[in-house]
Amino acid sequence: MTQPLSVSPGSQIRLADFDARYIEGNWTKQSAREAIRENTAISRDLAYRLYAENRRAVLLILQGMDTAGKDGTIRTVMTGINPQSCQIVPFKQPSDLELDHDFLWRIHHAVPRRGNIGIFNRSHYEDVLVVRVHKLVPESELATRFDRINDFEQLMIDAGVTIIKCFLHISKEEQKERLQARLDNPNKRWKFSKADIAERARWDDYQRAYEDALTRCNTKLAPWQIIPSDRKWYRNMTVSRLLRATLEKLNPQFPPCEEGLENINIH
Repeated sequence: MTQPLSVSPGSQIRLADFDARYIEGNWTKQSAREAIRENTAISRDLAYRLYAENRRAVLLILQGMDTAGKDGTIRTVMTGINPQSCQIVPFKQPSDLELDHDFLWRIHHAVPRRGNIGIFNRSHYEDVLVVRVHKLVPESELATRFDRINDFEQLMIDAGVTIIKCFLHISKEEQKERLQARLDNPNKRWKFSKADIAERARWDDYQRAYEDALTRCNTKLAPWQIIPSDRKWYRNMTVSRLLRATLEKLNPQFPPCEEGLENINIH
C-alpha cells in the first residue's frame, strides 16, 4: 500500500495513518545516497540560476518533534549551495522585543529575499504548537492564528516566494532511541536538555496540535508534505527530491547580459 506525502486540502490529517518508517519503492541506503548526490548537484545549479535571475525566492519550512532531523536535513539537502544565496533561520523562544509584536512579526523579517533559498528550522507554526501545548495564549487568540498563517503564506506566494512545507514525521520509539543516543555520546550530549524529557511527556498533546496545524494550514498553494523520517537517509532523499522538483518547476534563467560584450577582449 502506497503512502502519499500530502493529502488534499480540506481533508483531516491523522498522523496515525502515516508510517514514519515507510519507504516508497525499492530504495536502499546506498541508492538513496546516490539520488541525494544527483539531487543536490542539480539543485546547486538551479539555485545559482535563481540567484542570478533575482526575481523569485524559495522557502523550505522544516517542522517536527525533537530529534526529527531538521539540522541533519539542512546539512544534507543544502550541500554545495552558495551560502550567499541561502538564508537559514532557526526559530527559538521569542525575545522580549519579538513578544511585543504580533506573532508573525519576527517571521516576516526572515522571509528570504529575491534570488535566495530560505530555510526555516521551526517556524511560525511554533505559535500554534508550543503555545497551544503549554497554554501560553488564550484559546480565542489561538483559534484565529490558523487563518492568519494561511493569509501570511498567501502574501509570501503573491510576492514570488514558493513555499515547501515539510513535517518530519518520526515515531515515539525512534525519538526515544535518538534522545538516548545523544545522552550516550559525549560529543552530542550538549544537544540534550532535561527539558527534552518534559516535552517528550507531552507527546500526545503535540501530535494533536500538529494534526490540527497540518489539517488547517494545508492549502493548495502551500500544501504540507509529511516526510517519513525514522530512516534518516530516506528523509534526506525525499526532501532533496522535493527541493529539486520545486526548482526545476521554477526553471530560473540567467538574466540577459549587457549588449556588445561578445567583442570585448581584456588586455
